[in-house]
Amino acid sequence: MLRVIFRIVLAACAALPAQGALAQAYPSQPIKVVVPFTPGTGMDIIARTVGPKLSERLGQPIVVENKPGASGNIGAETVARSAPDGHTVMITANTMLIAASLYRNVPYDPLTDFSPISLAAWGTLLLTANPKANINSVADLIAQAKASPGKLTYASPGVGTPHHMSMELFKDLTGTNLLHVPYKGSAGALTDLLSGEVNVGFVPIHVAMAHVKAGRLKALAVGSAKRHPNAPDIPSLQELGVKGADVDMWYAFMAPKGTPAPVVSRLDSELRAILSLPEIKSNFEKQGMDAASSSPEELSALMRRDHARWAAVIKKNNINAE
Repeated sequence: MLRVIFRIVLAACAALPAQGALAQAYPSQPIKVVVPFTPGTGMDIIARTVGPKLSERLGQPIVVENKPGASGNIGAETVARSAPDGHTVMITANTMLIAASLYRNVPYDPLTDFSPISLAAWGTLLLTANPKANINSVADLIAQAKASPGKLTYASPGVGTPHHMSMELFKDLTGTNLLHVPYKGSAGALTDLLSGEVNVGFVPIHVAMAHVKAGRLKALAVGSAKRHPNAPDIPSLQELGVKGADVDMWYAFMAPKGTPAPVVSRLDSELRAILSLPEIKSNFEKQGMDAASSSPEELSALMRRDHARWAAVIKKNNINAE
């Protein structure tokens, strides 16, 4: 037994110099950042904004590659099956955790097939109502929904989107019943919300605020744990008593499972520095995102929390995208 333990210790000690050498040699070639959605999406903007800065700091080209399809599953699978050497990483979002429970045959496990690196940004959703609905507050919304179950309607860009899941969570937490009207994309959902064809909906705050200021929408609450600095007069769902309704969208960088810890640590360190730059923060804000960073451990904990939460919502409400 002592001999076995001694061999294990020796093997572990021998691995340390190798890992250190790997970290020093990294990166030894261009780094590919896979975006599992189309150009112009939040993930794509993050990758193309951060990429040049990361290239400067690492001394290697950063190649952004869009691999859309199957709600992000094609790109995510590509990264999960890539060599775990830090030369292929992915920018993804919390939609990956939703998809894991929404689809039957997801070709990867979001919690075990990736090495979390760092958060990149948060995106805030604003709960809004069309003025014609005469819903002036979250209390009004809850009261009307309880008085006439299934009568009020809410729009989303599609089944399984964060906008959809956020309202389903809101319904669960408040004991209300609203009718879901899914659209094929954000444009149709917003158009009908503005016209009054549907009553309420979660809308990204940077999109919603122009309509709120023009009187075309009423802002009921931000879906965050606290108020947003760009809309300090709008309360959060949390402070209005809807506990657990922090439904901010998040974006994060990940690598394939088994990527050496020193490489993950290097990427985390460089990304943390980049994401704290004023110009990066400013660029993100113009796109409705707040730059953020985290340790790999913090990101892993966030992923586990969201995976469990959205799986429970999907199961309880029998949501199926297929």
